[in-house]
Amino acid sequence: MTIPFKTVRERWNADPNYRVVRDEIAPEMELAFAMSEARHRAKLSQAEVARRIGTSQAMVARWETGKSAPTTTSLRRFAQATGSTLQIQLEVGGSDEAL
Repeated sequence: MTIPFKTVRERWNADPNYRVVRDEIAPEMELAFAMSEARHRAKLSQAEVARRIGTSQAMVARWETGKSAPTTTSLRRFAQATGSTLQIQLEVGGSDEAL
């Protein structure tokens, strides 16, 4: 019997320890997902993006899984390679007000 992901997610979210860890890694995972989505929109493989920006396919994979964080230079190159616009925003106290 398969348990629906929604049920699993609800169980995880009921655990306070899980929520703390989830909140700590959220920014890194948001960046990883955004990079993966940008590459998919551009219809590029990890290897092709790596070739375009002068890094390895393994490094692109680490960025897209959140195992490693790219430098701002790498982010700028990644954005250019995928036809994306890089925007970095700092928020005050988690509000929507940009600095």
